Amino acid sequence: MHYTHNFNPTISDEAIFEAVVAEKEEIGYYNLGFCDTTPYKEFAKGVKQNNIVVIGIGGSTLGTYAIYKYLKHSRDLQKQLIFLETTDPIDIKSKVEKIDLEDTLFLVISKSGTTLETISIFKYINSLITCNADNTVIITENDSKLKSYAVANKMQTFEIPKNVGGRFSVFSAVGLLPLAIVGIDIGELLIGVKKAHDSFFNKQELYKRLIKKARFLVEYKYSFNINVVFSYSSRLEGFNKWYIQLWGESLGKVDINNTRQGLTPIGIIGPIDQHSFLQLIVEGRRDKTVTVIKVENFDNELKIPDVRLKGLEEMEYINNISFADMINKQADATIESIQNLNDIPCDVITIDGICESAIASLMYEYELLTSLCARFMYINAYDQPGVEAGKKILKEKLQK
Repeated sequence: MHYTHNFNPTISDEAIFEAVVAEKEEIGYYNLGFCDTTPYKEFAKGVKQNNIVVIGIGGSTLGTYAIYKYLKHSRDLQKQLIFLETTDPIDIKSKVEKIDLEDTLFLVISKSGTTLETISIFKYINSLITCNADNTVIITENDSKLKSYAVANKMQTFEIPKNVGGRFSVFSAVGLLPLAIVGIDIGELLIGVKKAHDSFFNKQELYKRLIKKARFLVEYKYSFNINVVFSYSSRLEGFNKWYIQLWGESLGKVDINNTRQGLTPIGIIGPIDQHSFLQLIVEGRRDKTVTVIKVENFDNELKIPDVRLKGLEEMEYINNISFADMINKQADATIESIQNLNDIPCDVITIDGICESAIASLMYEYELLTSLCARFMYINAYDQPGVEAGKKILKEKLQK
């Protein structure tokens, strides 16, 4: 008997890799690490204002905030970065009241150029101060209505490439310009991106790790549908928020067979959430994977002092331990307690330190992981049709 077949239980790693390589020709985020940073650096040199206000929402702000939050306490930044990203009137008023509008540069970021929240806030700012070529920069697609507005008002513009989606845009003008202005080394950011890019596309360590992880997450998506990122540093709070948008908006889709797909992202912070969400992980339903993210070097020598408190003598064993060492030991204890259960999928990412290349590598790694999962799931990671119905309803309500 001779037997041949053309079906396989799952798509092969090589087929996925080839699909991503082909996708690289059309999807722009893959190659952002190789962009020319000169225009951003040159513009940044001429900025006199001390307050840099980013007006945007979602992909226009979350990635930039993630990097700024991670680095700002370890950098001597002379300018502050403020984000106006919600139509919550309390948030808008409280932030605007704290800054000198005459000493502010406004960066208005909208890929489409007609994002309701962004334009609403921009209108409000225009009621407080005259926005002009001296204090306003527009970052948008090259043919948007916002670009036309900028040209008519002789405002500086920077382009968001059409083939770069908002949630994948942090290493374009969206993130690089504001970060360069406040003093973040954007060249070092892109070094981190390129390092991750080369490791993956040259089929080195990152390729092996991400292919394995993406395959597991997709093949076990009905058992472990919730993906928890447990970040052991408050600096990573912004990264968690960015990850939730990236994961949720990219992977919650209907596939080629009209079947609803999706993996649910949750971002928590250690050790705070050891006292809340960890209980659900350990004794709750086995429907979660856990990725613990540690920071190897906190760039901070703060220690628990050798203070003796009457009645608390039993706690003296923590004296003289650095807080950095403490938080990493807390992370290690959590990891060991989860792994000892043997039925919760868990992996650990340790970031080298508090530097531009480290956070950029981590973020690019998650972008790649998102693309790989989407390929395994036969969905389009780069659109978001599920949010369009709500936008249409809102527009109709506001027009009434």
